[in-house]
Order: sequence, then C-alpha cells, then structure tokens
Amino acid sequence: MPEGDTVWQAARRLHDALAGKVLTLTDFRVPQYATIDLTGRTVLDVTPRGKHLLTRIEGDVTLHSHLRMDGSWRVFEPGRRWNGGPAYQIRVVLGTADRTAVGYRLPVVELLRGAEEHRAVGHLGPDLLGPDWDPEQALANVLSDPARQLGEALLDQRNLAGIGNVYKSELCFLLGVTPWLPAGDLPADRAAALPALAKRLLEANRNRPVRNTTGRRAPDLFVYGRARRPCLRCGTPIRVADQGDGSRDRPTYWCPTCQPGPTPSPAPPPLRQPRPRTDG
Repeated sequence: MPEGDTVWQAARRLHDALAGKVLTLTDFRVPQYATIDLTGRTVLDVTPRGKHLLTRIEGDVTLHSHLRMDGSWRVFEPGRRWNGGPAYQIRVVLGTADRTAVGYRLPVVELLRGAEEHRAVGHLGPDLLGPDWDPEQALANVLSDPARQLGEALLDQRNLAGIGNVYKSELCFLLGVTPWLPAGDLPADRAAALPALAKRLLEANRNRPVRNTTGRRAPDLFVYGRARRPCLRCGTPIRVADQGDGSRDRPTYWCPTCQPGPTPSPAPPPLRQPRPRTDG
C-alpha cells in the first residue's frame, strides 16, 4: 500500500502538471459520475492528506481519490502512449492543453463540494507531512488504547496519518520494540521520541524515488522485505509474520534480538517477499 511519502509525491506530480490550468478533457469512468463534464474549469491545487488525494477544481468541486493497494496516477505529455495498465483499469482522466493525468485502478473516486471534504478526510489524525502535524496529539492518539498492539496503533490513520506497513516495521525497529508490544508498554523515553522519528523518516523520503531508512546505499531498509537476511546491527536473521485480523495482507518484519517483546507464537513461516516499490 502506498504510504504518506508516496502519496505526497503523487500529489506533487499532479499539482505540477495540472494546477492553474484549464481542463480540456474530463472522463470519469465510474457509473455515478459518468455524465459529469468539468471541461473549461481550472484546477486550483492538488493536496495530499495522509494517504488521500484532494484535487480541487474551480466551481467548488473536489475530486477525492485514494490509491490503496494498487492504484496510481500517471501524467503524460501530448502524443505519449498511456502505459499505466490496460484501458479497462482507467477510472479518471483529467486533461489540459499540455498534460493528461490518468488514474488507474483507483478504488475510491468521488466528487465533493469543498464543504464536504471532511466526509473524506475528517476522520484522519495529524498528518505527518501536512500543515496540521501535531506531535503531542499524535502520540496521545497512539497511546489512547494502552492494550492495543503498537504496530496496529501506528497503522490506524485516525491516530496519525501517513504510516503504512513499511514505516510501521522500520519505526518499531528503530524504537527497539516489536510491533506486537502493547502501546502502553512502550518505555516513556521511546514514546517521547516516536512522533519526531516518524516525521523524520517520512520527510527524508518524500523527495526520494527509492525509500531509504538506513542512510546507506544498500540495503535501503533495516527490516522490511528482509526476511531471513541478517540484521544490519546484530546479524540475527530477520523474521516476518502477518499482523492483524487476517482481513488484509500486513507482513510485519522484525529482528528478534534487537526488538525484544511479544511476538506471534509459534512464529509462522515467512510470507512471500513484497514486490519492489513502484510509485507510478
């Protein structure tokens, strides 16, 4: 699933391509908006909010989209062949005189009035890459249910917006605890460091084509995607298990030596490695 830095990059690409320009083509390939025509209107801005994208258009219209697991926005110059997937996967097309933005496999597409944006993003906690970032509130949200597993609390976008499976695993490694640790058991000094560390990780990667948390050329990540490979700190083989109720694929990686604390018991066999990051 794209995380906050990936969505921030997508918003920047869309904003650079569309903002301040008049729409010459709009095509909404979802039934409820199939007859909507926004041509002649100017795109005002494209703003990320956690993992959501808000494209604001003249006339008090906001296009809300979400990438979830497989969605992507691609921008094409005139004459360039669209190559983000087969045509039947296209959900939205927004064209101007010199750019065309095509949304592929978007699971969420809705048109809202500006005053209705809260219906799409009002439930989100402080955005790690947004102007509303509030570290004290974010930490209070994470710790509000002391019995909840830390990894699950970090993924809950109502607590803080922008963390996905990659940053959950990396952040827990850097904090030196397992993602299964009850949030209330997080030592006070590490809890105090959590908000700034999470923000630093996302900010460091929002302009990078390849996500990096180690500060090295390779490997780019401490634990995520490195099952059975040696920990960069202690050499212990990294482990992987699924976290959550099983309704979603949430591979979670940790070092059993550097991250003491509760773990699934018995440890399940390693899941398949995730596909390389492609931000589209």
